[in-house]
Amino acid sequence: MILAASGKKMKELIRIFQVSYKTIYNWFDRWELEGIVGLYNKPGRGSKRIFSDEQEEIIKKWVDEEPRQLKKVLQKVKEEWGIEVSTKTIKRIIQNLSMSWHRMRRDVGGEPDPIEYKEKKAQLEELKKLDSEGKIDLYYLDETGFCLIPSVPYGWQNIGEYLPIPSNRSRRLNVLGIMNRNNHLETYVSSQSINSDVVAHCIDTFFSTVDKPTVIVVDKASIHTSNAIFDKIEEWQERGITIFELPSYSPQLNLIEILWRFIKYEWI
Repeated sequence: MILAASGKKMKELIRIFQVSYKTIYNWFDRWELEGIVGLYNKPGRGSKRIFSDEQEEIIKKWVDEEPRQLKKVLQKVKEEWGIEVSTKTIKRIIQNLSMSWHRMRRDVGGEPDPIEYKEKKAQLEELKKLDSEGKIDLYYLDETGFCLIPSVPYGWQNIGEYLPIPSNRSRRLNVLGIMNRNNHLETYVSSQSINSDVVAHCIDTFFSTVDKPTVIVVDKASIHTSNAIFDKIEEWQERGITIFELPSYSPQLNLIEILWRFIKYEWI
């Protein structure tokens, strides 16, 4: 009412409040008939809720089961309660329940054995303590592959506009990295695949001599557990080099895995 009294036109009011012409007209009509009381929402105004709180929680559960297929959720709603709604209605409900549409994450594909994980984590913590005390040198070894074409992330942008990400054609580069807890990194880079022979050669090259007992942390990838590696274990132990094997499905214990993720998803 204040804006209208100050000279704002109907089109301006519609734009400001994002409502229809009819809504603005009804506001004026109620103001003239009832004064300021007429502008308050009265009991019973607005659309009725379609679903109860319990039903909305069930809908959220169905979305958890089918996170990419809202049409299947619509089908379940119709079959269970005989209610037909649009995907927009379902989206509004699950957004109110703290769900949003964003990229999923790749999973490591399994869970580590809980007993082995607990034991290995405790042993690794002890190795880290010895490394901090200067009694051993602790390193993390892992391999990865990089394509220099950047990933395309989600991001807030103006409607109808797209932020460009520079991109060129690129061959895949395979990298073997060895990193300590002070973030010193040694790498071997090749356009060819990295196998057990390459791993053994890199360990021999990067650790041709060691000043103190040295522990190299690796995962259970096949190139780390092959006969070619097994045949070198005794020789390395005689030179003061020990291979510490992580439990399966435990990338969070391998420090260099964190670096790979930053390079792939933040830096490239």
